[in-house]
Amino acid sequence: MIKIDRVIIVEGKYDKNKLSRFIDAPIITTDGFGIFKDKERRKLLAKLAETKGLVVLTDSDSAGFLIRNFIGSAVDKKYIVNAYIPEISGKEKRKTKPSKEGILGVEGMTEEVITKALVDAGVLGEKCENHADDIKKIDLYSLGLSGGKDSAEKRKKLLAFYGLPSRIPVNQMVEILNCITTKKELENAVKSL
Repeated sequence: MIKIDRVIIVEGKYDKNKLSRFIDAPIITTDGFGIFKDKERRKLLAKLAETKGLVVLTDSDSAGFLIRNFIGSAVDKKYIVNAYIPEISGKEKRKTKPSKEGILGVEGMTEEVITKALVDAGVLGEKCENHADDIKKIDLYSLGLSGGKDSAEKRKKLLAFYGLPSRIPVNQMVEILNCITTKKELENAVKSL
């Protein structure tokens, strides 16, 4: 079992069941979009965030990002760590057909993939520290990853290269890249695309 001190937030009971098999941490579900109308659950998340901190681990589809962004607006961001699973095509075993977007959710990921997402987010092992060669938003611009004609397409390719979902906003992308790579490695990765 992997011990995590923070509270993990997932979308549904199947995600919670999956994580409970190998992670020792409080796991709270949003009940999908139910969190949008559930004021009591939002209060609970805010309280847990202040006392223990949150790890948001939602699916990589548009619904998952909508829920993730909603939590980010309802809870002070300084208490939130975002962990991202990659976009992998497929369907969960319990379902008869793939999801609308055709990608696996948290419940369909292997333990290894989920663990890597938590490591990349800085939840397991060493906390991501700021280094002198931090990747900044301006670096993404100078590498053609933001503010340019084909920036969105280049970002998608880079995110796929690192096994991250394509919907990650630029500001969060900077945060994640600082956890998983260096500025020099990023420059080399962009050149190889």
